[in-house]
Parts: sequence; structure tokens; C-alpha cells
Amino acid sequence: MTPGNELEPAIRILGDINASLIALDLEGYITGWNGGAERLFGYGSDEILGQHVLTLYAEETEDEADLFNHVISAGETTLEVKRRHKDGREFWVQIHLNVVRDEAGRPLRMVGFIHDISDQISDQIRSRLLASVFKHTPDAIVITDENARLIECNPAYLGMMGDQLPQLLGKVPGFMREEIGRKGANKITIDAHLQTMGHWEGELWLRRSNGDVFPAWLSLSAVHGREKSLLNYFAVMADLSERKAAEEQIFRLAYFDTLTRLPNRSHLFSLLEQALSEARRQQSSGALLCFNIAGFKAINDSFTHRGGDEILVVVAERIRSCLRDEDVLARFGGDEFCIGLFDIRQREDAAIVAERIMAAVALPYYIQQEEIVIKAHIGMSVFPEDGRDADKLINLAAIAMHRAKQGRQSALFYSSEMNQRSLARLKLSTDLHHALERDEFELYYQPQVSAKTGLICGAEALVRWRHPQRGLVPPNEFIPFAEETGLIVAIGSWVFKAACRQLAQWRQQGLLLERIAINLSPRQFSHRLVAELTAVLAEYQIAAEWIELEITETLLMKADEDISAILDQLHQAGFTLALDDFGTGYSNLGYLRSFPLDYLKIDQSFVRGLPQNSSNVAIVRAIIGIAQNLDLQLIAEGVENDEQAQFLASLDCHQLQGYYLARPLPVHEFEALPPTRILFEPKAA
Repeated sequence: MTPGNELEPAIRILGDINASLIALDLEGYITGWNGGAERLFGYGSDEILGQHVLTLYAEETEDEADLFNHVISAGETTLEVKRRHKDGREFWVQIHLNVVRDEAGRPLRMVGFIHDISDQISDQIRSRLLASVFKHTPDAIVITDENARLIECNPAYLGMMGDQLPQLLGKVPGFMREEIGRKGANKITIDAHLQTMGHWEGELWLRRSNGDVFPAWLSLSAVHGREKSLLNYFAVMADLSERKAAEEQIFRLAYFDTLTRLPNRSHLFSLLEQALSEARRQQSSGALLCFNIAGFKAINDSFTHRGGDEILVVVAERIRSCLRDEDVLARFGGDEFCIGLFDIRQREDAAIVAERIMAAVALPYYIQQEEIVIKAHIGMSVFPEDGRDADKLINLAAIAMHRAKQGRQSALFYSSEMNQRSLARLKLSTDLHHALERDEFELYYQPQVSAKTGLICGAEALVRWRHPQRGLVPPNEFIPFAEETGLIVAIGSWVFKAACRQLAQWRQQGLLLERIAINLSPRQFSHRLVAELTAVLAEYQIAAEWIELEITETLLMKADEDISAILDQLHQAGFTLALDDFGTGYSNLGYLRSFPLDYLKIDQSFVRGLPQNSSNVAIVRAIIGIAQNLDLQLIAEGVENDEQAQFLASLDCHQLQGYYLARPLPVHEFEALPPTRILFEPKAA
């Protein structure tokens, strides 16, 4: 037998056993290869013998020279390495290398026993992966024995509960005990599911080590062995605190007012529908109240929106203090609140609550060290008489609230007649939008008469709306609509142009008037106003001194630098300015010095009752005295009889205007009144 082949008979003897055996020379070339190696690597002996062992390597990073030197010096070694099958598949093996020596102790060859450990390595990798997942997963994991005593848990559970592992080992976790509070489940239910299905999951409440209770989602499973014997319980839990808090925050933002923390408009309807449904089942009565603060914009303008918000918060608290726990209070929007009163015996009960609310909100408020008092209005609808659904009741209560505001009443019940009036007003408002384009407006002229001569010295141009179905609509019905909607700007422009066109026509016909008075709305005051008016004058070749522009105290109350500048520009352009209805507003005498006024118009409410009404006499005397001292012309409105006219003339009031002298007249009737016609004969004349 030649040297190097001494082991070949032994290898051939081992060829049929499962163990894989190879022989290598000292340089790493394969000299022996049994059947186990053939099955492990896929190479036949005729393919592999004489090949270097590197043929079997999966990675060429191994330094076989160092390895072989180590084996030769040590005599043997064991290593776990990755190898490659003939088909290219890689797998893990354990190799035990031994050195075969001669009688003198010199190394002859190496013999390797190889075992496939791929499954073992895979299990180890899987075990390490599961251990990493167990350690780092954000969900809490708990393993107990068959008696529900904790034997293992991950860091997430310790962090969730605020405990240390030694304190928990061998103890029954809280979620397995009966005394823990549960939401939607109890221990009997959980145990029944574990016994019948081997699993239970749901939401419950857990208690931390510091006593805090929090919501959690639990998935609990029973682990069984052979013959269905119970071995363990396995639980996975998630802390729902943040999710619940986020859901609650989203709910609050969606359904509650952020300022007052009351239900908002969206939430109000669902609350009312629920309450009304219950009221229908109980056959009880109730009421819906709409609450609105009067002049709230002025509060915002004076104290900024922050001050207005402070008022709203206090108002909400005061209203809430007047209600029962079962009543609904919501912020409907802006300065409006809705109040649902359920299970009242009679409609008067709603009025009592409304009075209580009005008394509470009427108490003084303190903002920025200022004391203010507010007024409010409440509209009320009653169910089931007025309606049975939330939307209709809110709408009817709002109608009643606006009616209360118009009538300067604190609280008012809805009535069907009120609804008819509201519908009529809505129809009128719609028609008003088309009145200009349909050329439905016309001007009437009311003469202004000299108190000394009784002759016509001027006229006030008054707009009238000839509705195609209703005929002439009184100004007090459509002018407020025009103011609210902003249409008064377009209507005012039309009035000014129509009056100037008529004045130019009259002057061509020889009908000479000293001036025409035209009303200006505060809404017309913009930086374009002076240019627009002077352009119309130029178009009809009208002198500005022939036009008297009437303004209200409301405009002067809100006058800023821009409005003051516009008034100055109008006066400088030649227009005369008259303050209409003097004495009915705040009557700040500073207006008379600060603005370029030429006329004061005494309101008809002071003229009424002259000379018998001593209070009105005193007021009129005072106004006339002020005008004389400030060199202002006076016009008295609403003169209805000769006694009033004679009394005003005796006080040196300059001009008179009223039904006693002449009503507002259409153009053809006004033209029938020549300037030389005396409409009033003063006794002093």
C-alpha cells in the first residue's frame, strides 16, 4: 500500500454510513471521500478527489494555510463554517479535523468529520431574532405558567407597569386577577373564552404600580402541550392612553368650541336630536332658546377680539349657571348661543329661564379695568307645538330672536304670524336685489320752506320703490335691508345722480331751487366718494353749493381720520353738510365743533307736541340756541300743524319741513308748486 493511501480502505468501509468523512493532504487537497460526503456536498469521488478543499468553500475569506498550521500544531480542531453544495446552495457544517501522524510523530494527512448543522444554526438565528423582537417590541409581552404566575416578560411590560422583573416573578399579573377593572369584559367571560377557544382579546383597564389606571388592549392565549394539557398563558398588550387622548382631542376639536368648551354647532344638532327623541318617548314638552349679544361688534372694536373672547367665556358661564344639568347649552357661532330646555311643564317655564339668563348676563363685566354692561336678546320656540326636529326649532327660535332685536325686546316666543312676516321680509329682500336693474326706484321731493317768508327754498330728495306687485313700498321697510346687505351704496349713487339730473332739468325749465338735500349712508363713505359725486356734478353742470348732503350721527360716532378727511373734502368742494335727526343719538356736542357742518335738522320726535310739551320745548330751545351760537342753519322736520310752524318760526328756526307744508311729492306734483307759492304765512310777517 503506497504512503498516503493507508486510510482509503477505512474510508471505503465508512462509505455507506451517514457520517461525512474526507481526507486531506497537508496542502489541503482531497485524498479521501466517502458516501456521506458525497450525499452532503453532491460531488462523486471521481469529481472531487484531487481537488483542493477550497472547491467546497462558500466564502474565500478563510485563510486555509493558518488553519492547517493550527491543526497540525494542535493535532485537532473543531469549527463551524459555511460550505457550498455542488448546486450552489450554501449551508452550515461543523468540521472536526484530526491530524494523522506516522510512527515518528510526523504529520501525514488530515481527516475531517463533517456534520450538517444548518437546522441548528437556523434555530439559533431564529431564537436570537425572537429574543430581539421580545426585547425591543413596543408591545408588552407576558408569559405565565399554567397557574397564571409570571415567569417572563419583556422590557415594554416593565415600562408600562412601572415595575422591576424580580418584583413580578412568580406573581399573578393584574390582568389575570378578578379584581382588576375591565371595560366590556369580566374575568368569567375571559376564562370562558380561554377554556373554549384558547384565546381572548379586547379592551380593559390596567393599574400601574403607582395606582394609575389606564386603558389597554389585551390579546391573551392559552398554550397547550400534549393531550391538551395547559402549559402557559401568553399575553400581548398595548397601552391605549395616547391613542385615547388623541381620539378625545380630535373629538373635542370636532364637536366642542375651543373658547367656551361648550358643544359647537355640529355637536348641538346631535345632542338635540337625542334629547328630542327621548322627549317624544316620554311625551314631554320642551323649548329651544337662541341667545344673542346686542352690539357685540362694538365690544370687539373697543377691546379687541381678546376682550370680546373674555366676555363670551363669562357669558357662557353665567348662562350655564342658570340651567339644569340635563339642559343643553352650545355656542352656535360668534356671539350666539343655543339652549335646549327639556321636560318643562308649560311654555312659561321657558320664559322664567330666559328672565333668569337675562338677569345673569346683565351684571357688569370688567375688561381691561373697564366696567361694561351688555344687552342681549332671546328667541324661544316650543316643542312639540312649533316643531319636532332640531333644525326647525333652531330656525324658529332664531326668527323670534331677530324679531325681539328689532322690537327692542329682551325675549320673545316664536309665532306663526312672525314666520309669515319673516318670509315676506325675505321675499322683499330678494326683490330688492333686482330693483335697480329693473328701474323700479323713483324720487319724491318734499319742499323745505323758509320760516320767515313761507316760500319754498329747497327740497329733500327721497327715494321710493315701486314694487311691481305691492306698489309703493315704505322706505322704512326696504332701507334697513339695503343697509344690511350693502345695496344702499348702489342705491345711494342712483339717488344722487337722479336728483342732479332732475335739478339740471328744472333749472333749464326755469324752476330755480336754492338747493336739493340728498341723504348719504355711512356705507357710501369711501376714498372714491368725492370723485364720484363731483363727476356727476360735472356731467350735469351742477354747482356743488346747490346740493345739501345729509349725514347721520351714526357716521360721526364712528368717524376716523379717513371719514373726517372725506367730510372736509366734500365741504371744500362746495357741498353743504347737514346733520340729520340731531338729538336722537348720543348728541355729542363735540361733533358740532369737529366737523364742517352747515345745517342741523331737528328731529320730528322733538317737534311733536309743540308747544304744549314742555320737555320738547326745552330741548328745541336748547338746540336752536346751540345752532345760533355756532352759526348753523336749522331745519325742523315733522311739522304737522300751524301751531307747530308758528312756534318754531317765533324761535327763529330757519326752515320748516313736514306734512303740514307738503308731503313728499312725485316730480309732476312738485313742479306744480312754483317757488313763488307761499306754503306757510308766519304771523310775524
